[in-house]
Amino acid sequence: MIKLPSTANSYYLRSNTPLTPLKRGRVEYHSAGFKNINMNRSELVSQIRQKKSVLCVGLDTDLDKIPKHLLSEPNPALAFNKAIIDATKDFTVCYKINTAFYEAQGIAGWETMQQTLEYIPKDIFSIADAKRGDIGNTSEQYAKTFFQTYPFDSVTVAPYMGKDSVSPFLQFENKWAIVLGLTSNAGSADFELQQCGDELLYEKVLKTVSTWGTPENLMFVIGATRKEQLKHVREMLPEHFFLIPGVGAQGGDVPTVCENTLNKDGGILINVSRAVIYASTGEDFAEAAHKAAKEYQGQMAVYL
Repeated sequence: MIKLPSTANSYYLRSNTPLTPLKRGRVEYHSAGFKNINMNRSELVSQIRQKKSVLCVGLDTDLDKIPKHLLSEPNPALAFNKAIIDATKDFTVCYKINTAFYEAQGIAGWETMQQTLEYIPKDIFSIADAKRGDIGNTSEQYAKTFFQTYPFDSVTVAPYMGKDSVSPFLQFENKWAIVLGLTSNAGSADFELQQCGDELLYEKVLKTVSTWGTPENLMFVIGATRKEQLKHVREMLPEHFFLIPGVGAQGGDVPTVCENTLNKDGGILINVSRAVIYASTGEDFAEAAHKAAKEYQGQMAVYL
């Protein structure tokens, strides 16, 4: 593999072939081994219906938690990710890469994230869980990072700074901004659940942000542990997709989520990280992940 001299976000090629522009909608990608499919809503819905699954597997890969026998691999995190993807790809419609676990490793971590993204099958939706959001020109660069340099299908975005911080992510055809709406952490009570006029702050955020894009390019993060609000949020936003964390280790469950949030297209991606990828920390970790993913898919199939 050849490293091309450029900025910190270098491309890696499998051969000496020069980068060839490949146009996709409003942006250009480069044929450097990346998945070049832009997954639109109809393609995502098709995968959900084919697999009878709304499972999203979170690749929150922590070197302190992966099986110890992998630490002798040249790239332990990549070896782990590839094994998890191979073990779970028949049951999942989405992989979510939590960028913090890769950024913490410096350049090597960014390279692992890139190689992991390349390994995800082209018909499976990809999320950069980066939670970016800043003033317009900075958000433009963040959008280019995760939609061009690393061509994910979607990226998580924080809306605190308003429309000009989110809009740049909505300018890319068949790409998605996944905006934080109602999160499952304890600290969500500090702001999200506070009264704001005649509604709660998270309600105002959801209503306002939903006018900035469409159900074709805008999703929302809605925590599964907020059982009492799941039905309410679906009534507020009947068409949008939700990325729903909190199932598994955080206490959320598939039946409650599906009964309160599914729509005619599925309309949800239920993220499970630790309960799948760390189902075992032994040499059987891939088999355990396969079993866990299959069990979650089986629960979802009942409702799909």
